[in-house]
Amino acid sequence: MAAAMDRLGIEQLSVFGLPPVEFVNLAADLGCRYISTALTAIPYNPHGYEPFSLRDDPALRRAMLSAMDDRGVSISLGEGFTIRAERDIREAGADLDCMAELGVGRINTVSMDPDRSRSFDQFARLAEMAGAHGMEATVELAPGLTVSDLDTALAALTHVQRPNFRLLIDTMHFVRSGSRAADLAAVDPELIGYVQLSDAPLQPIVANYMEEAMFERMVPGEGELPLREILGGLPAGVVIGLEVPMRRSAEAGVGPHDRLRRCLEGARGLLAG
Repeated sequence: MAAAMDRLGIEQLSVFGLPPVEFVNLAADLGCRYISTALTAIPYNPHGYEPFSLRDDPALRRAMLSAMDDRGVSISLGEGFTIRAERDIREAGADLDCMAELGVGRINTVSMDPDRSRSFDQFARLAEMAGAHGMEATVELAPGLTVSDLDTALAALTHVQRPNFRLLIDTMHFVRSGSRAADLAAVDPELIGYVQLSDAPLQPIVANYMEEAMFERMVPGEGELPLREILGGLPAGVVIGLEVPMRRSAEAGVGPHDRLRRCLEGARGLLAG
């Protein structure tokens, strides 16, 4: 059971702009070994944290590395590698260098380019670049994105044909895209590289899906998603990152420690069950 608990991490979206060193310490204080990060903070910042850029601040990268070494925390996922129609992903080479410096072994991508064929080719380029850095890449499916469902995500993997290019399963996106736990159980476990865990109602609570996904998710076990069944179909070693942004709680003055403590209790209860 302890090994299962060791799989848990905290995603950057859950902490709303918390600076990197503080984020490392938060994860360690809550008993987590993993965090995800982009190179800059997300724009929404209800607690008034100082802005940061791991891309532009080598001293901050060194401080984060030192904190991770001291606290036994590592970065399980590097974010920010979005495919866009107006951009060639090869322009992200310097960002990959920064991620490599931070010891990141896995990066994630989504596509906002409506051209599916071009998106798939860009995924292949990114996977090749990641491989050159000794990294894995994952592709995330979500309603409204180019890779909007499990079938499209699997088609992307077939197109790329690289062992370091795998699936990222976000539990909210997965269920809201029309997939069931049985669909995940039917996927080759070797294709699943990472999981992001949250809960939600089965039906949308706001008209804009991405607004809900970015800001209003629920503590694992407190919504309607079939999380026990989904977790039961995962490969044993996959990292499970808690992506549970809760804007209303943050704006009510609840800090990240208390918000994430509840999420971890919920996740640990699901895993123990």
